[in-house]
Amino acid sequence: MIKPANNVNNWLVYPRPNLDAQLQLICFHYAGGGAGVFRTWPDYLPNNVAVCAIRLPGRETRFQEPLFTDMDSLIQSLIQPILPILDKPFVFFGHSMGALVSFELSRLLRNNYGLSPQHLFVSSRCAPQLSHTNPPLHNLPESNFIAKLCEFNGIPPAVLANKELMQIFLPILRADFSVLETYSYTDDQPLNCAITAFGGIQDSIVSVRQLEAWQSQTNQSFSLQMFPGDHFFLNTDKSSLLTSINQTLEELL
Repeated sequence: MIKPANNVNNWLVYPRPNLDAQLQLICFHYAGGGAGVFRTWPDYLPNNVAVCAIRLPGRETRFQEPLFTDMDSLIQSLIQPILPILDKPFVFFGHSMGALVSFELSRLLRNNYGLSPQHLFVSSRCAPQLSHTNPPLHNLPESNFIAKLCEFNGIPPAVLANKELMQIFLPILRADFSVLETYSYTDDQPLNCAITAFGGIQDSIVSVRQLEAWQSQTNQSFSLQMFPGDHFFLNTDKSSLLTSINQTLEELL
C-alpha cells in the first residue's frame, strides 16, 4: 500500500502522499540527480495517480551513504525496498541513467517475481542493447571530467562556478557515470509492457535512431515523442512532457 509519509524509507519519496491513488508513477532520476527532480510532478497529474520518486544513496538525505558504481549492485539493492509498494498498479519513468535503471528493474521484476509495470517511459537514453562507442568519462582527471559535464548542460552555471559545491557533486557524478559506463547488456526476452521513449530535439547526446531502438525491448506497443530542448528537456519543457505522460496514464486508469 502507499503509506502516508514523505519518506516511506530511504529509497522511496512521495512528494504528495496519496492513499487513494489507483496508479503509481515511479520515477528514476538522472545521473547526479535525486528525488527532488520530481518534487512538483504531482501538480501536473490527476489526483488518482501517486508519484513515487526513487532516491539512490549518496545524495540529498542519503548523502552519508556509499554510492553505487555498478548496475547489478544497484538493482539488487533496490528490489527489496520497492517490492512492498508494488501491490498497486504501477508505471515506471526513467530519465537518462534512470531509464536504464528502470529497464533493468523491470526485467528483474518480470523474471524473478512475475511483476511488470503497466507502462515503461524511457527518456534521453539510448536503447540498452546498443554498443557504447564513446570513451568512459568517470575516471577522467577532474578538469577533463568537468569539461565533459558541461556538454550535457545539466549543471547550473552557479554550481559549476562554486568549487565547494562541485566537490560535493563530483563524487556522485563519477559514481553514476560508472554505473552507466560499466553496464553490460544481456540478451533477454522483450518486456511485456508498452514502452514510450522521449527525447530532446536539440539533444546532442542521444539521437532519434538510438531512441527508436527501444522498440525491440517490448512485445507490446512502442511510441517515440520528441520535445524542444536538449538532454534535459524534462526540466525546460516539463509541462509538455507531463501532458504526454498524463494521456497515457488516463488510458490505464
